[in-house]
Amino acid sequence: MYIFIDNKSGVPIYEQIYNQIKAQIISGSLAEDEALPSIRSLAKDLHISVITTKRAYDELEQEGFVYTVAAKGCFVAPKNVELLREENLKKIEKHIAEILKLSASCNLSKKDITEMIDYEWREQNECD
Repeated sequence: MYIFIDNKSGVPIYEQIYNQIKAQIISGSLAEDEALPSIRSLAKDLHISVITTKRAYDELEQEGFVYTVAAKGCFVAPKNVELLREENLKKIEKHIAEILKLSASCNLSKKDITEMIDYEWREQNECD
């Protein structure tokens, strides 16, 4: 597992850890039931507080991405298909919002955007 902390990003460190571990779980880089580094070990490796690492792990557990076994540590939770679907829907909604902002700056109509999506849809399906 690789975690990069950007002290200049303005994003809280626990959130950077949370986001990066979550992304690695969703992408499959971290496998189901794979052990995560201990909270103390990760804190030491990243030169941060144990409290910060614990907060990231707690949030991952609350969201269902990891589970904790007493005296054993944290592990990647089995993938919840519905949870992953929700995560992807959130990403799609963010992209749609960005598309709408960009389209407004170009004076594109809903029809123009729909035609662009239809074209891309056909291109993607022809390649499959």
